[in-house]
Amino acid sequence: MRAARIRSYVFLGFLIAGLAGAAASAFPSQAPVLVVPIDGVVDQGMAHLVRRSVDAANAGEDRAIVLDINSPGGLVDAGFQIRDAVFSSKVPVVAYVSERAYSAAALVALSANRIVMAPGSTIGAAEPIPNTEKNISALRGEFESTALRNHRNPKIAGAMVDKGVDVPDYKRTGTILTLNTADAQRAGVADAIAPTLDAALDEEHLGGAQQVVADYTWAENIARFATNPAVSGLLLTIGMLGLLIEMQTMHGIAGAIGIGALALFFGSHVYAGFSNGFVIALAILGVFGILWELHVVPGHTVPGVLGVAALVCAVLLAFGIPFFFVALETLATAIVLTVIVFSLVTRAIPENAWARRLMLSSSQGPEYVTSRDFTDLHGRTGTAVSFLRPAGIASIGGRRIDVLTEGEFIAQGTPVKVTRVEGARIFVEPFAPTSNLPAL
Repeated sequence: MRAARIRSYVFLGFLIAGLAGAAASAFPSQAPVLVVPIDGVVDQGMAHLVRRSVDAANAGEDRAIVLDINSPGGLVDAGFQIRDAVFSSKVPVVAYVSERAYSAAALVALSANRIVMAPGSTIGAAEPIPNTEKNISALRGEFESTALRNHRNPKIAGAMVDKGVDVPDYKRTGTILTLNTADAQRAGVADAIAPTLDAALDEEHLGGAQQVVADYTWAENIARFATNPAVSGLLLTIGMLGLLIEMQTMHGIAGAIGIGALALFFGSHVYAGFSNGFVIALAILGVFGILWELHVVPGHTVPGVLGVAALVCAVLLAFGIPFFFVALETLATAIVLTVIVFSLVTRAIPENAWARRLMLSSSQGPEYVTSRDFTDLHGRTGTAVSFLRPAGIASIGGRRIDVLTEGEFIAQGTPVKVTRVEGARIFVEPFAPTSNLPAL
């Protein structure tokens, strides 16, 4: 009896242990998968997102992290930060390349434990800008060490950076390596091929898990939005137009809008990692130089020229050296748009009370006395009181008037006639009075 009871207890213990083990083994399959979008330009905003996501996965119960990559690359420093954050992950990291992973995005993909690529996608093309020997050597080392850490061919990774690395099976000599899907799998870079993210999760035995997509914070979204070249050009246009209008109106509203737009432009680029405090200082110095030329020493040229040069350099540097030509195109577009909009405002609505503030006023204050209207003298005759060579004095209607000839010499005492009047300038010519028309 006692033996039967013991057997029952043992059986019950095994049953409880089995159920607990089954529950424990089932729990990971119910844990969510954290999907982190790596789309667009790789910048500090994206690096912030990845660091937050990895910290959350390490502190939580996420089963894995999936990097959903479709990016042309971006800032190398931001790529390093993302790579380092991925290396600190305590859960598996899978990179899914849906379309392309170039430059810094290729480094992000290589940092993952597993890489799955969609058919028609590509990875590579990571030559640094500027492509100096020092930059190539440093970035090649980073790519190779990242590949080695995840048991991939370091030579293939190095060929993505350095065109001098020879891998004849995948590229021509003297070119940068970019792998298509099939070549990436053949070279051991891609571990699997899947047409969709869901299929990629199935390949990695993560199918059916809840997908939680990481979201950008408002600050990260603003930084990424404002650093878009089209938005940057719009901010520059608003900034320059606001300052230009403020110089004419002195109301403060246009100036505040202009300074706010420029502050958002430079601040977002600093936050996103494209520039730093030196660029902000250079921009402030440029604006100060322009204002000094306009209001303190007008006509000296030097402060204005230096201010414009400093402001232009600040704008170009704000985009970062790798995007110099994009910055040049954006700045040129902003200048053209500013000129067009300002011209349209001053010409299309010249009678508007606000627009009149943008132009020189024709009215004078009480302390200003303009020249009198001499149009009534047109056609009148008189006598040259002095020699006209060509300027001099004539007596017309009993008044001494400053007159001009068309360039000819007229002797003193010669009868003259007013031929035209241009403001305060009265032009005369010799006049021979007839017997029935006495001189005045």
